[in-house]
Amino acid sequence: MSDMRPFISLHPLCRPAGAWLLALAALWPVQSFAQSSNQASVQASIQSSNQSSDHSQAISIQVDASRSAGSLPPVWAWIGYDEPNNTYGDAGIYTLKQLAQSGTHTVHARTHNLLTTGDGTTALKWGSTNAFTRDANGKPVYDWSIVDRIFDTYRATGIKPLVEIGFMPQALSTSPIPYQHHWPQTFATGWSYPPVNYDEWAELVYRWVQHMVQRYGAREVSTWQWEVWNEPDIFYWHGTAQEYFKLYDYTVTAVRRALPRAHVGGPASTSPASEHAAAFLNAFLDHCLHGINAATGKKSVPLDFVSFHAKGRAALIDNHVQLSIATQLRDIDAGFAIVESFRALRDLPVLITESDPESCAACDVASHPENGYRLTSQYASYEAEVLNGSLALAQRHHINLQGNLTWAFTFPGQPLFAGLRAFSTHDIDLPLMNAFRMFGKLNDKRIEAVSSGALNMDDMLSAGVRDRTDVNVIATRSAHQINILIWNYRDDAVPAVSQAIQLAVKGLPSGLHNVQLRQWRIDDTHSNALAAWLAMNSPPDPSATQMQQLHDAGQLQLLDAPQWISAENDMIDLNIDEPSQAVALLELSW
Repeated sequence: MSDMRPFISLHPLCRPAGAWLLALAALWPVQSFAQSSNQASVQASIQSSNQSSDHSQAISIQVDASRSAGSLPPVWAWIGYDEPNNTYGDAGIYTLKQLAQSGTHTVHARTHNLLTTGDGTTALKWGSTNAFTRDANGKPVYDWSIVDRIFDTYRATGIKPLVEIGFMPQALSTSPIPYQHHWPQTFATGWSYPPVNYDEWAELVYRWVQHMVQRYGAREVSTWQWEVWNEPDIFYWHGTAQEYFKLYDYTVTAVRRALPRAHVGGPASTSPASEHAAAFLNAFLDHCLHGINAATGKKSVPLDFVSFHAKGRAALIDNHVQLSIATQLRDIDAGFAIVESFRALRDLPVLITESDPESCAACDVASHPENGYRLTSQYASYEAEVLNGSLALAQRHHINLQGNLTWAFTFPGQPLFAGLRAFSTHDIDLPLMNAFRMFGKLNDKRIEAVSSGALNMDDMLSAGVRDRTDVNVIATRSAHQINILIWNYRDDAVPAVSQAIQLAVKGLPSGLHNVQLRQWRIDDTHSNALAAWLAMNSPPDPSATQMQQLHDAGQLQLLDAPQWISAENDMIDLNIDEPSQAVALLELSW
């Protein structure tokens, strides 16, 4: 979900007052973070690779470059965030550029609050564009100036928008006061209510799409997806399910009136593994197939893609971070099963428009130590696990998975390494960004790759990755290159023995004698700016020299210098050691 899951015990609004006050007292200064008990989970992860590997228990990974394993769609290349006004700030532009340059695939961005009323001042879980207001006579006033800054930035940085249509302008809200919330004290205020007039809402949407077409061209805007609202099955929508269906009908009709070729979908509902969310998603899909369009009175409700959200769970157990990848995978599995059950929808693209290890991007590490994984290589290995798992589940349910969106961005104005869910902090990249850079090196031609250390999907769905590891692999091939992604994931961020891996690659071009090997690594000492910061004794205000060192430490790094290795009988054998929570990308080229 978008930052918050109802009734989640770790959310600050649900904590006892005393515990919340203690958490506030411990927030800053930043230097206390590195030495505090809150950092124990991060420190445990930093120490996890300081163990020798056990070669007697080596895992075998077999890659066959001559055997196709189908395509590898770039489902990872989707990101999202709450604060739209961060898009065009320096930090936002930096982060978008890094993401756009992470590979040859197009990266898509989704953001909340594109129609929210306000002056454009950003805050946690808040943003505004002032797109719709009224003059003194009550006449609608449309202002696209802030919206244009956001979409112009996407265009300039090479990002493709996934346009979320929301939230409700104050002048249209059925409950306009209070309107702006103040996270975390208040949330889901006037912007989360249905419109007082659905025709005026539809006119707003129509004029918005029309303006986008005039500004960027019908050909370009026809490649965007337009998603109606966000999580209407919980407090993001203070209306009934039927009122959301009505909103959807009016919205999709308005979008198509402005641009008949537009792609519109939804409902961006929450975790389908829950009974309530599953019922909502089922009812929405049934409405689109069999319901009457409230805007036209006809039995025609366009649906070009289906979207829902999937979240895991993070906890602090025995002073270390414990994630629950099974929770997120069960959401994905349940959502796919629902779509699969509607035979007429099976070919539609499916977008998981929020897919994350937990549900509070705007919660930092000092007050939420269970989020310590965000700053470490555990986040990178988790994302590799979810990438592989979501593709496997899509294949199981015959789903056309188009995107698996990571709800993370950047948070200017926050302290260095604050631990909000982000790709970068003060233009210093975190391991998550480097995971995207590794994924970007994979191409769309998947080849057969099997690991003896891989866990069974059904086993993972039922028990997660507790007290064990999942060492798994994805491999792709182009004309003169093979890329092999290997990760060593476990739910618990605890010290563990480094894993010995025996890698065999066969099916190389006949007669090939030499292959160049380059190995990129994300672990506790590579592609890891947090480790560099801790080694500096966690300065809250690093010097210019230190900032450059941190920036360099945050880049994707090679484990060793490139080397030439011999191929025999069209195959090569390699022995590698991979620490717990590490991700490796091996590039073999000739």
